Amino acid sequence: MRIAVLGGDGYCGWATALYLSMKGHSVAIVDNFARRQWDHELGVQTLTPILPLSGRLRVWQSLTGNTIELFVGDVTEYDFVSSVIKNFEPEAVVDFAEQRSAPYSMIDRKHAVFTQVNNVVGTLNLLFALRESQPDCHLIKLGTMGEYGTPNIDIEEGYIAIEHNGRKDVVPYPKQPGSFYHLSKVHDSHNIMFACKAWRLRATDLNQGVVYGTVTDEVSLDEALINRFDYDEVFGTVLNRFCVQAAIGHPLTVYGKGGQTRGFLDIRDTVRCVEIACLNPSLQGECRVFNQFTEQFSVLDLARMVQSAGEKLGLTVAVDHLSDPRVEEEEHYYNAKHSKLIELGLEPHVLSDSLLDSLMNVALKYRRRIDTSVMLPRINWRQPSNERRAQTEGELATLIAGG
Repeated sequence: MRIAVLGGDGYCGWATALYLSMKGHSVAIVDNFARRQWDHELGVQTLTPILPLSGRLRVWQSLTGNTIELFVGDVTEYDFVSSVIKNFEPEAVVDFAEQRSAPYSMIDRKHAVFTQVNNVVGTLNLLFALRESQPDCHLIKLGTMGEYGTPNIDIEEGYIAIEHNGRKDVVPYPKQPGSFYHLSKVHDSHNIMFACKAWRLRATDLNQGVVYGTVTDEVSLDEALINRFDYDEVFGTVLNRFCVQAAIGHPLTVYGKGGQTRGFLDIRDTVRCVEIACLNPSLQGECRVFNQFTEQFSVLDLARMVQSAGEKLGLTVAVDHLSDPRVEEEEHYYNAKHSKLIELGLEPHVLSDSLLDSLMNVALKYRRRIDTSVMLPRINWRQPSNERRAQTEGELATLIAGG
């Protein structure tokens, strides 16, 4: 197949592009390198040293003989998106090209607006470009389990059957997003559903859980192909952060009680899920939803697993409970359905088998690159940073005036 991977220089996108290329698909990466720019903005860097994309692609071609095409540009610019679709003529588009950090979207007004404009406008541009020149192309959109929130009922896969006042219907599952980032993904989902209904497009919305791991078969071919390992408070996942903290003897920073429960999956399952979606496209006019995760854990579960893995490596790992800066339930019911990808052939990896090789050993290998100053939470959901700064400046002015 001809498959375009938007955001192919990022964490999920890079692993997916290599996997699809190795499987014999004709792959194009579309990216504007914004993910690297956000590292510079925040003063952080991935634990693993990654090459510029051009260098990565040269190494990939020299090792495998496979060429991955590259289109450099911004998905919020319609002319660029339209030209990519017209020139590459994809049979499937995998859309990872979004700002994907909830904390980043909660820094202040500027970051919230950027997140929603970038994500929602980019998706709308893609939908219009597909309608214009590739209406039969299958859109595979990376959604998030965070769209659902943590309801006190089971989470279905995208849709729920209801009965109300004696009448029955199947409707999109109610969304309770927990950040401006997650809200942007809800807007995406609604726009895609409408485009499929109005224009007879075909789409699969992959509501993905938290992804872990740096190792795939393709990335393992050469260190020059290594994937990102983000552990900072903005883009790092809780599991990455715990592994890095364990590697240097820092207490694991559990937010609140640690009962926050989410779905998780190995990066090797992410790339396989994408291929399954590509090979089993939705029908014309159908917006299909898969919940893309394989296991669910609470934050405290993860801390205990990292403690156990650390002990096997001779590390002493403590746990520290911090005040939770997020607006979320610290203890809650959580049971999400995730059977559709299994039914289509996914054979999941489990975290207990991957924790040492794909996470702990990577953290130990690169621990000299760890910056301890970027791990502790500074972004507060209840009070954006510009408001806190104004409050602090106001308090300081009052002290000076009174002193």
